[in-house]
Amino acid sequence: MTVHADLAMVNLDSSDPAAHAAFYHRVLGWEIAYSQPEYAMISSGDGVSIGFGLVAGYRPPAWPDEAGGKRYHLDLYVDDLDTAAKEFEAAGATRPDFQPGEGRWVVLLDPLGQPFCICPRRQG
Repeated sequence: MTVHADLAMVNLDSSDPAAHAAFYHRVLGWEIAYSQPEYAMISSGDGVSIGFGLVAGYRPPAWPDEAGGKRYHLDLYVDDLDTAAKEFEAAGATRPDFQPGEGRWVVLLDPLGQPFCICPRRQG
């Protein structure tokens, strides 16, 4: 393959785009570039964005859900798992009982119920 693409943006379905963007703005420290009831976006400042689009009747996936199809989730690097988990929970995330990472990562649910993982930042 001779043509390669650059990731410009990830768009996530949401029941409340402005709230979703506000949460990830707090977690990632990215700028809220746009925020309306039907669509919101945060930007890293170096060309990568995450958008949140309103989907009528949207329901987040169950966690865990062995019968459901695999969906996307975000993996975020952090310097300290315990400190980050506490701060993200204070910002509105919740920690489900099921934690498959055996301490190697932590699964959290954002305030709208979408799973995301925090992982130790790679050293070196």
